[in-house]
Amino acid sequence: MRPFGNRAFVNQLLVYTLVMISLTGSIGLGTVWLRHQISVTANSTRVLEASVAEVERSMAETTIRVAAEETLEALTRRNAEWKLGLMPPLESQVHRVAMSPERRLAALRNQEVFSDRPADGSGVVIFRVGGGVERR
Repeated sequence: MRPFGNRAFVNQLLVYTLVMISLTGSIGLGTVWLRHQISVTANSTRVLEASVAEVERSMAETTIRVAAEETLEALTRRNAEWKLGLMPPLESQVHRVAMSPERRLAALRNQEVFSDRPADGSGVVIFRVGGGVERR
């Protein structure tokens, strides 16, 4: 029995051919699966973008409605409809702020954070391990 005859070569060729077909098929199957995953991701992205656009449109509509209700005419009309008896403020009651109100309120709120002493007058309490309390 000769192991390296014509039949042995044909058997090896057949095995290598089957291995190559299997590898090529696996690569093709992987490519199809990858394209499917890309398609699924693209569809979900498209759905999310549509959802975001819908929410942004809704927010824009709500902002427009709020702006329409904040006008002086709308507030005066609501006051008359609901019989609230509210009067517009006098100019002496209005205090104009030169800087941004948000920054001014944040500065007032955080004033004690950046100062040496708290605004309420309480001091810092230090507890010592040996006993005793020191107040500053």
